[in-house]
Amino acid sequence: MSQPTPWRLLQTPASRGAWNMAVDEAILEHIHRGESLPTLRLYSWDPPCLSLGHAQPFTDVDVARLRERGWDVVRRLTGGRAILHTDELTYSVTASVDEPRVAGTLLESYNRLARALLSAAQDLGMPVQIEERAAPGSSQAVNPVCFEVPSSYEITVRGRKLIGSAQARKKEGVLQHGSLPLSGDLTRITQVLIFTDDAARQAAASRLLARAATVESVLGHALPWERAARAFMSAFEKELGLKFEPAGLSASEEARARELVRDKYAHPSWTERT
Repeated sequence: MSQPTPWRLLQTPASRGAWNMAVDEAILEHIHRGESLPTLRLYSWDPPCLSLGHAQPFTDVDVARLRERGWDVVRRLTGGRAILHTDELTYSVTASVDEPRVAGTLLESYNRLARALLSAAQDLGMPVQIEERAAPGSSQAVNPVCFEVPSSYEITVRGRKLIGSAQARKKEGVLQHGSLPLSGDLTRITQVLIFTDDAARQAAASRLLARAATVESVLGHALPWERAARAFMSAFEKELGLKFEPAGLSASEEARARELVRDKYAHPSWTERT
C-alpha cells in the first residue's frame, strides 16, 4: 500500500472577499515555484461577499443594493456565475498541474475531487450524489446565479445543488474552489443582482429554492462550521490518499496576498472589468 502524499491543511479566519481570493492566488504562485506544498484551504467570509465568475459581466450587480447591505463584491479567478458567500464553508484546492489528484483534463480532476466532496457530505449525514450530466449551456448563459443549475461532478441532494465548484487551470497550476452552504436564506443573492423587474427577481428566487439546498434545509438543524471542516479534512485524506500537515501561510505568501489585494482583487480594474 502506497504512503499517503503530504499536503498542507490551511484554515484561515473569516475574511473579506478580496483577501480570500488573493490568498488562493498567492498559494498557487508559491506552489508553482516549489515553495509551498499542495494545499487544501478551508475558510469563510466576513462580511458577506458576492463573488463573480472570471468573465461574468459586472452589470449583473445591483451596486446600490449591495452597498445598502454592507456586502462586498469580488471577481474570482475561476469561471461560473455569481455566488453570495455567507453562512458557508468554502474550500480551495491548489496544486501543480502534474499533481496526480488534479492531473489530466478538467473533468477528470473534477471527478477525483468530487469523490472527496461526496464523502464529506455523506459523513455529515446527507443523502448526496454526484451530478454526472453537464448543465445546459443556455441556462448558464442567461442566468447570473451560480447555484441555480448543477454542472458535471457537482454534489446534489434530492436533485438540488449542494456543493458548487469551479476550477482554473493556469500555467502556475490548478486552483479549484467551491462552497458548502450551511444555513440561511439562499435567495438573498437575488436581492443584489440586476433583474428586469420585481417579478423576475421573485421568479429567480423561487427557482433557486427549488434547485439548491443548504445543509440545514437537508438535515433540519444547523451544523457548526468546525464540524463541516472536520468532514472535509477526513474525506480528502481518505479518498485522495493524503496526509495533511496543518500550517499557516508563509510570510512570502502573506506579502504576495497583500499585493494582490491592492493591485487586483480590491481594485475596480479587475472587479469591474467586464
